[in-house]
Amino acid sequence: MKMKTILISLLIASATVGLLAQDAKEILETVDLNMSSENRIFESDMVIHGRRSSRTITSISYSVGDKQSFTEYLAPAREQGTKMLKLENKLWIYSPSTDRTIQISGHMLRQSVMGSDLSYEDMMDDRKLTETYDATIAGHEDIGGRDTWVLDLKAIVDDVPYHSQKIWVDSERFVPLKQEMFAKSGQLLKRTTLSDVQKVQGRWFPMTMVYKDMLKDGQGTEFRLTSVKFDQEIPDYMFTKAALKQ
Repeated sequence: MKMKTILISLLIASATVGLLAQDAKEILETVDLNMSSENRIFESDMVIHGRRSSRTITSISYSVGDKQSFTEYLAPAREQGTKMLKLENKLWIYSPSTDRTIQISGHMLRQSVMGSDLSYEDMMDDRKLTETYDATIAGHEDIGGRDTWVLDLKAIVDDVPYHSQKIWVDSERFVPLKQEMFAKSGQLLKRTTLSDVQKVQGRWFPMTMVYKDMLKDGQGTEFRLTSVKFDQEIPDYMFTKAALKQ
């Protein structure tokens, strides 16, 4: 009788774990629907908070899926005309001051983008979370008055910047409100908080994101979206190396 009770308990526990895993996958799929798109155009201000002062860099970015993106920096004058092009897993940067185009690869991808808390590697990886991580539900937590699902994510592919993540997902709007990214050793590498969630073309989307590299000093980098457009007509020419010098 005791063995039968243990067996029933194990079956119930196994079924519960399976149900939670399924629920976590569905949550992550809905997050992907909100955060990903076939193509998009973002205009933004990136505020880099240094030890003594802050500076703001304005840019416009065009993306198609997770394989192609083109970014042009508009201000300040020092950065104006700098452009970045991503094609698949390759990244090029054009500098107007030198009139040169260089490719960023290997260990250089881990370097900071213009002194921010974002690395080139962060900007390169735009894949859906369901394509790169398995998720399990760790619980619920209040974030800024919003109820959130707390999900633990484990990488299912090798070529991701972070071996695991912890993500707090708004349980009503299904957008992340907080993310923590970890190394394989378990060390916390980056923390992101997302806010100012708005309805954009039928989907919820955070308009402000603050990135903090936990391994460096400073108050982090604030990314403010001033314009978001999904499902736009973007010319193929935009995603060519020739466009960098235009």
